[in-house]
Amino acid sequence: MTAHPSAADPARDPSLWAEALPRDRPVLVTGAAGFIGSAVAERLLRAGIAVVGVDNLNAYYDPALKADRLARIADLPGFTFRQIDLADRDGIAALFGEFRFAHVVHLAAQAGVRHSIENPFAYAESNLTGFLTILEGCRAARTAHLVYASSSSVYGGNLQAPFATDHGADHPVSLYAATKRANELMAHAYADLYASPATGLRFFTVYGRWGRPDMAVWLFTDAVLHDRPIKVFNNGVMKRDFTHVDDIVEGVLRLLPRPPRPDPGFDRTAPRPDRSWAPHRVFNIGNSRAEKLTDLIALIEAAAGREARKIMLPMQAGDVAETFADISALTAETGFAPRTTLAEGIPDFVAWFRERHGL
Repeated sequence: MTAHPSAADPARDPSLWAEALPRDRPVLVTGAAGFIGSAVAERLLRAGIAVVGVDNLNAYYDPALKADRLARIADLPGFTFRQIDLADRDGIAALFGEFRFAHVVHLAAQAGVRHSIENPFAYAESNLTGFLTILEGCRAARTAHLVYASSSSVYGGNLQAPFATDHGADHPVSLYAATKRANELMAHAYADLYASPATGLRFFTVYGRWGRPDMAVWLFTDAVLHDRPIKVFNNGVMKRDFTHVDDIVEGVLRLLPRPPRPDPGFDRTAPRPDRSWAPHRVFNIGNSRAEKLTDLIALIEAAAGREARKIMLPMQAGDVAETFADISALTAETGFAPRTTLAEGIPDFVAWFRERHGL
């Protein structure tokens, strides 16, 4: 399945993703008011590709932040926004009937590992029922490629690092992780049943400007700048593969015009979890570095110009001690390589945070 890029052929050169996408139909981006969704939509629009953005604008975190993300792209040529809940089967079906999307980037979900312990039914409605409406829309419209967000959390109790897509991912430790793994299985079933091409991307701890207020980078920055204590779980013995949003967007868009093909050599007597006879693939996308949580805090302290007050706590339920992405498969497929180090990305985020909040 691995392509051999040629600079003369946009369809085979991953750096020319914009030239390989059709201009007669818009790309659907779900979660368009979200952190990653708004960034993907903006990049597509600035490349001259029309986008239909969908979001339900729920109040999981400050809706004003979502509104401000939308405001940044609302006036870009080619953008259409529809406020629809993914669980609205009739609304999503009508949307696909109206636009007949050839390419879909599905990023909408109920996010948050810890929140899934307190509000499990929200995850079933958004991440399972909502994903099913997208799969049905893609089936009906004969979509050329669905790229959807999975998560590093699917690796669950796996202690074999770095995490690779040929590792097992069937021991989740949170409901959120279980729904993301279920998305991968659902997409595979539709790829098999209806030859509906789909690619899942397992995101590793995404951060950057316009990020999520429930994530550690935002929470720690906010607390340090306001001289509030920060909660440090597992007594600080944590590592995360922190991935800058610009790198995530690059990986998503390199894959978008490159639907997976069935693997003709797939051995059903010794099935590999990262391959299939159906047009479905799953990739890791991360910075491919396991960074110490204490190093993240030190970078925030340096950028903020003040020391954090730390409350050391035990591991929380549903959490894992380390994430670390093996991205070799994605690199082989698209030439993807992350560009932004944590040492570059954190000062940029802190500067943006100061500007946004007048600090």
